[in-house]
This record gives sequence, C-alpha cells and structure tokens, in this order.
Amino acid sequence: MCYIDLKKTKVHLDYLEAGADIIITASYQATIQGFEAKGFSRGDSEALLRKSVEIACEARDIYHDRCREGSPDGSNDGRVLKHRPILVAASVGSYGAYLADGSEYSGNYGDAITLETLKDFHRRRVQILAESGADLIAFETVPNRVEAQAFAELLEEEDIKIPAWFSFNSKDGINVVSGDSLLECASIVQSCKNAVAVGINCTPPRFIHELILSIKKVTTKPILIYPNSGESYDGDRKEWVQNTGISDKDFVSYVNKWCEIGAALVGGCCRTTPRTIRAIYETLSNRSASLSSQ
Repeated sequence: MCYIDLKKTKVHLDYLEAGADIIITASYQATIQGFEAKGFSRGDSEALLRKSVEIACEARDIYHDRCREGSPDGSNDGRVLKHRPILVAASVGSYGAYLADGSEYSGNYGDAITLETLKDFHRRRVQILAESGADLIAFETVPNRVEAQAFAELLEEEDIKIPAWFSFNSKDGINVVSGDSLLECASIVQSCKNAVAVGINCTPPRFIHELILSIKKVTTKPILIYPNSGESYDGDRKEWVQNTGISDKDFVSYVNKWCEIGAALVGGCCRTTPRTIRAIYETLSNRSASLSSQ
C-alpha cells in the first residue's frame, strides 16, 4: 500500500523536493462531462475530481514527514527538505481544455457558447473542488474575457469559501489568446472579491515582462507568473513542437527581472520540469539573501 501511495504522489513530491511552495492538482482537463463521455457514472466522475485533491494533499503530508526525517548531516541528495507552508491549488482548466482541440490556445468556442453555458459547464466541478480540501482554486489558461467573467460569477453565486487565482495565456505579449484585452480580463479579477492573485501561465517567457506591466495598470492584487518552456503547441497534432523552447538556464535568467517589476509568485507550466523549479528556487533564494543583506 505504501508503494502505491508513493507512486500516486511521485510527481507532486518531485516538485516539492525541488522547492515548490504550491502544488497544483492534476484536474486541469478533468471534467464531469468528459468522464461521463468515457462511460463513468456521475458519482464516479465526482469522486475522481476529489481524488485529484486527495493525492496532492497526501504528497504534502509525505513531504512534511520527509522533512522531519531529514538526513542528520544535512545532506539530502540534492533535495529541498525544508519544512514550510505548502498550498494545494485545485486546477480548473478552461472549456477549451475539455474540448481537447487546442482551443484553450485560441479562446474561440463559437457563438453558441455563452456566459451562461460556461457557468453551467463549470459549476459542479468548481463546487466539488472547493469542498475537497484544497487551499485555493486555480483557474488556469483562461483564454478569453467571457470565461473569466463566468468563473468570477460562479465564485459569487456558489458562495465559494476558498480563495482563487486567475491566470491567462497570451501569444502576442499584449492580449489574451482570443484577442480580448488583457486589461479587461485582469479588471474582472480585480473586482472579484474571492480572487487573491491574477497573472499569466502557459505563455512563452519572452512575453512575460510586458504582460506584468500591463496587469499592474489595473490590479492591486499579487501577480503570479508561471510560463511554459517557450515551446509551441500544435493543436492539430496535439503535441508540443520540439526544439522551439528555451533552456532552464535561459528561463531563470528572466526571474529576477520579473520580480523587480512586480511578480509575487513565480513557477513553471507546460514543458517545464522539477529541474526548472529547482533553478527558480535557487534564484529566488539568492535574491532573498541579497535583499536581506542590503
């Protein structure tokens, strides 16, 4: 049984041992509608959503046990075993992630998909994840204004008790991927009382600087940034295009500048790895030490 538990939690543990302070559940593309289309019952579909949170929470518990059992001589095989607050964020992907046709990278759902359609689609999933033991909800890769509005209204209508963050994606460094104004999207989050942070995910690192500056114009909330590796995604072939991204070294070369201009939380999204997070952890640790000595 212990072997099975460790196997389930291994990915989360890898990131925690690389220095991550927040782990995100594997529920980005998990939806009740998607599970039911594959033959699962409504009850089983809801249980799978809850399980994604349980696994992340189990990983956190195991990690804290490892911190208490750390090597007496302080050597931990390169692992970061440091007891600290760790948050579990329940991931809610966009409607486009459910479609699995790459439309979370275009935001084009067609005229038939309205604000009410999106709220009805997401409602039960948000309710379940909010009640499953997560510390917050992560609305990720939000591609357009209407879906941001749907999420914000759901938090209010369902009286969701835990906080949420909203992260948008961009392919031009100016607007969100649908072409909607990033300023308008971030303003929706600024007005949402349950939202505790707003930012950008799954976007090439080269665009992040200008996007942070744009978000700062309309929000007083903390800005979170977790870009992808810079690689391009082929929606037709459903795969990442090889050799189109940047190295971990180049990725973290941006980190200090992002923090200088306003990023409060920094991480990695698609095609980044625990090695990337470890490099970010070391960069931020050095930054903190440098600021403390001034």
